[in-house]
Amino acid sequence: MAISRDDELGLCGALVLDAVGTVKGSSLMRCVLFAVFLVAACASVSADDSYTDAVSAVHRDDYDRAAQLFRPFAEQGHAGAQSFLGVFYANGQGVLQNYEIAGRWYRLAAEQGDAAAQFQLGMLYVGGQGVPQNYDMAGQWYRRAADQRVAAAQFQLGVLYTNGQGVLQSYEEAWRWYRLAAEQGDAAAQFQLGVLYANGQGVPQSYEEAIQWYQQAADQEHARAQSHLGLLYARGQGLPKDYRVAIQWYRRAAEQGDALAQFQLGVLYVNGQGVARNYEEAVLWYRRAADQGDAVAQFNLGVRYDNGQGVRQSYAEAGRWYRRAAQQGHARAQSNLGVLYANGQGVPKDMIRAYLWLTVAIAGTRGDDVKTAIMNHTTVASDMTAAQIEQAEEMARRCQETQFVHCE
Repeated sequence: MAISRDDELGLCGALVLDAVGTVKGSSLMRCVLFAVFLVAACASVSADDSYTDAVSAVHRDDYDRAAQLFRPFAEQGHAGAQSFLGVFYANGQGVLQNYEIAGRWYRLAAEQGDAAAQFQLGMLYVGGQGVPQNYDMAGQWYRRAADQRVAAAQFQLGVLYTNGQGVLQSYEEAWRWYRLAAEQGDAAAQFQLGVLYANGQGVPQSYEEAIQWYQQAADQEHARAQSHLGLLYARGQGLPKDYRVAIQWYRRAAEQGDALAQFQLGVLYVNGQGVARNYEEAVLWYRRAADQGDAVAQFNLGVRYDNGQGVRQSYAEAGRWYRRAAQQGHARAQSNLGVLYANGQGVPKDMIRAYLWLTVAIAGTRGDDVKTAIMNHTTVASDMTAAQIEQAEEMARRCQETQFVHCE
């Protein structure tokens, strides 16, 4: 019975626009409020020693003291102090964590025109934290902050337009807001601009433009931009193909934990492109990506165990990794898992489960793999009773309906 024993390269064709989201946790304060608004907050108040002391306490990470000192100013209606208190409550720093109270302080400051609070209030509406989730309201507050040239708010407006959340989906509008943020040096926006140009979404397709924006973000150590630069070098899109340079970019991103780069490094080590072929090194990088949930890396790691390349041959380990990829909808992994069940390799022989996984695989398989999956499916069915086939088909139906959560 045939099994897919070749690694999958992944990300063929157009680059996929990455899911983009929001800043969370204490990094929200440090990366947004402190970096953008701390100086403005200091400048917006008279040289009151207690306010200056509060700001100094923030710099020392003494949030108990900062919250104590900011509160009187906030209660007197000072927008900057209200904004700081909102962040403290959002992050549980110096006070008990409470998004509802954070939202109240943000709103008081935002309604006075405080750009930091407007942005943070938008974040709460996106996350449904302390307020009902409402992308329309998020967009309104982001826009008010974006109009004050807050790069993070401009970026998040781009996200809303990319995803069609609270606004009509529009890559053109997404491009406009990403561009404004990118020109202020926002690395995430620079990366997303690169993706739009690479895919020709909202702008004429141009790898050359994509490279310029990826490069700017990559120079700021944006890992996914580094990964995508590596992809363009590996494919020779917009610049000469150069696997060695691709590896350099992949490695910089992979060492930051980027699963895409880790996976692509594994592919190059398997194929000996830009480096000497080394299955052990490929396994190392596949495993790092697979541990982060990358389905193609999980499949490729299963193939390595199936073939005994870079690891001791083990059908049991192959089956474990095929299963993890199969449960994410990876068709070739589903097909290989079905074959293992049919042959009793690494798992107890079970024709019903073999039929189940091969049935599911056929629905998602493309290209030459379709013939292999159908052939295997036919072979398995020939050894089953009508009752067994009926049971397996019911299991396959449930598996598909639950998005591969309830299969066996």
